[in-house]
Amino acid sequence: MIGRLNHVAIAVKDLAAAASIYRKTLGAEVSAAVPQPDHGVTTIFITLPNTKIELLEPLGANSPIAKFLERNPDGGIHHLCYEVADIRAARDQMKAQGARVLGDGEPKIGAHGKSVLFLHPKDFFGTLVELEQA
Repeated sequence: MIGRLNHVAIAVKDLAAAASIYRKTLGAEVSAAVPQPDHGVTTIFITLPNTKIELLEPLGANSPIAKFLERNPDGGIHHLCYEVADIRAARDQMKAQGARVLGDGEPKIGAHGKSVLFLHPKDFFGTLVELEQA
């Protein structure tokens, strides 16, 4: 059911500093910062040959990333994103297997302009999983 790994998301306190490390130290292709107010984050994508890294900085005090950084002050991996051919069919199949979908269960538009939803980390060995419509 799941397709390729779309991205690994990393929560950071300072988006500009993190982007600089990827650009200058690792020589990576780094996108511009884009605020995502519906998700409470600002994102930058690092393009790799086989996937992407998404850097997440809180956008406001109520951001879920702000809460993550309170628990993990140095930042760290926030979630993994997998592509699926049909996000609603994937959601329904996973729910039938006992997985919990976060929020109201309906896909939202994500940073790539495609439908996304998140699955509860307790159902995936402590890892928050994002599904994105391929």
